[in-house]
Amino acid sequence: MKSKIYPSLEAVVADIPDGARIMFGGFGGAGFPNNLIQALERKGTKDIVAISNNCGTRDGELSVLFKHHRIRHVIAAFPGPHSYYFQEQFAAKEVTIELVPQGILCERMRAAAAGLLGFYSTVGVGTEVAEGKEERIIDGKRCILEMPIHADYAFIKAQQADELGNLTYRMAARNFNPIMAMAATTTIAEVEEIVRVGSIGPENVMTPGIFVRRICHAKGIRYAN
Repeated sequence: MKSKIYPSLEAVVADIPDGARIMFGGFGGAGFPNNLIQALERKGTKDIVAISNNCGTRDGELSVLFKHHRIRHVIAAFPGPHSYYFQEQFAAKEVTIELVPQGILCERMRAAAAGLLGFYSTVGVGTEVAEGKEERIIDGKRCILEMPIHADYAFIKAQQADELGNLTYRMAARNFNPIMAMAATTTIAEVEEIVRVGSIGPENVMTPGIFVRRICHAKGIRYAN
């Protein structure tokens, strides 16, 4: 079996093309794959469709990619008050956004992971969220049809991985990462520690290795200058 462990951050993102749809894990500062994000920026991949909870915080997280104009469209729940580079580019009409309620964002990714073709929800009915979406009455309630969100790649951050790609997460870093790992064609995990197969107890595996294609050791967080 081909090894899932890559020797460097540069190697693990080397084949990611322009125009890729990429999910980025993380929420509230926890669980962001910052090292992978910076490696992708250094590679120069552009015209990215980014799927993430938010659009960066100051010079961290996705701000690295927005700062260098690598993202053309983003699907997010909360751009964030400190997403300065995104805000500037959105005001200049250099980037577009699809705003999705946070719970619906999770469920649309979960639908993709489960092979579902969509689901109906009452969230957003009668608002801008519902524009262009099919509506019907179910159990006397107005509902709109939400479609699954797929991606070519998922960039996620985990605490520990074994050589098969089974993952654990540290505390709140779990957030969007396990869902995204299941909804992308190729999941790439940056991890704090790589251990031997069998070192992680079955009951502690939070993302099974079947969903993880690539692993790279990237201890700590390197922020952009």
